[in-house]
Amino acid sequence: MFDPNSTFLFILAGLVILFVIAQSVFFLVRAYRRGKALGMDMKQIRKTILSTAVFTFAPAVSILLGVITLSKFLGLPLPWLRLSVIGAITYELPAATTTANALGITALSETITDPQVYTAIAWVMTLGIFPGLIWVPLFIKKIQGGLMKIKNKDSKWGDILMTALFLGMISAFLGMVFADIRSGLAGWIPIFVLLFSAFVMGICGLLVKKCGMKWLENYALPISMLCAMAFAVVITPLIV
Repeated sequence: MFDPNSTFLFILAGLVILFVIAQSVFFLVRAYRRGKALGMDMKQIRKTILSTAVFTFAPAVSILLGVITLSKFLGLPLPWLRLSVIGAITYELPAATTTANALGITALSETITDPQVYTAIAWVMTLGIFPGLIWVPLFIKKIQGGLMKIKNKDSKWGDILMTALFLGMISAFLGMVFADIRSGLAGWIPIFVLLFSAFVMGICGLLVKKCGMKWLENYALPISMLCAMAFAVVITPLIV
């Protein structure tokens, strides 16, 4: 029987992640030495490194939640690898669940032991995000140049265009939220959770703008996710 938590998969994922960490350390050391060679204030550099390291813990909470969520049916190595290197929970979870549902698997609380299903999910998750690795280096300058031209010509329409692009990206993920609304009140649970998460995010935004709690900007996403998960745990038994 196929084991998505096998030692072999852990070794493969660990090797890739160690390589990425080594790259990060390499460029950190080079940047530090370059700053020292340029005569920059080393005390300020060390302070920047420390503050940056501290603030990475908050976004990492949302990544950890994504790993835990995906590990329920994909095991730990694949989600650990995906979300540690290139993936994002906003893409990885819909890609995995959509593929699983297409293959007739609806009980995503159980670990997948079919190698064909596991491979199909891994390929969809990989191929779906792979084009970005090609398009960004090849076309990012042209895309940015076009956006800057529009923004310089009319800043108002430039902002509207960027907002529309962002909303278009978010709308692609809303299908999963509204997919089961015809199945009764239980199908509305994702919508209730979505609205509660947006409410919590709105509260965080007000605290940042009105109360000057700038530090909350880095914690708003994990806080809203944790609160939404807790809310889902509370309302699901009441509705189902």
